[in-house]
Amino acid sequence: MTPFKAIRARAAKRKGGEASLGSLLPKIPSQKRLNRLADDRVLSAMAKRIFSAGFVWSVIDKKWPGFEAAFLDFTPTRLLLQPDEFWEGLTSDTRIVRNPQKIMAMRGNAQLVADVAREHGSFGKFLAAWPTSDQVGLLELLAKRGKRLGGRTGQYFLRFIGKDSFITSTDVVLCLRDAGLDIPENPTAKKDLAKIQAQFNAWAKETGLPLTHLSRICAMSIGQNYDAATLQSRGPMDE
Repeated sequence: MTPFKAIRARAAKRKGGEASLGSLLPKIPSQKRLNRLADDRVLSAMAKRIFSAGFVWSVIDKKWPGFEAAFLDFTPTRLLLQPDEFWEGLTSDTRIVRNPQKIMAMRGNAQLVADVAREHGSFGKFLAAWPTSDQVGLLELLAKRGKRLGGRTGQYFLRFIGKDSFITSTDVVLCLRDAGLDIPENPTAKKDLAKIQAQFNAWAKETGLPLTHLSRICAMSIGQNYDAATLQSRGPMDE
């Protein structure tokens, strides 16, 4: 496998130097911040990623105050008390994107957040305690116990909520394959995700960098060379 220092050097050259590259690496929230996350903010973040999937993100962002109101501020205990009629009514609520499958997914995810909070004190405490060296295991749990949290939706949820994590974006996968990792262009099988996890763990040990920075640098080292302004406008996700 290619040493990560070579990947970082390539990324720095593409972004105008080491200082410029460093400015594009997001700050990693502390474990204390994750511990303090309220369960309603966790469910809100899940919802935003689910409704953004396959949709124009800026439209979802603009409508988000309406989502918060329609979904009762995403308070799990309140949502779980609502009858079927409440959920059916959301399918005609103009304040939100009226996708019946995604709306009903939030009923299931309210249960997930409530269950995990009961088991661990809060969903934030659960996230903070989960080792970054087993992100794949966390994603598997979200996909199995949650609704519509599989694939990159689960990955984007972790990144946006502040959990140190990698994203298997097109450029990240291209970087991994270019570095010598034997995975397909669209790695979704459990064995391929395990290979990706193992490689990021190895690079973390080699560099001392968090997974988020490794993932971001990997993406910036190859593929489409976006300028700094474009990257900064895209927030905490990879290229």
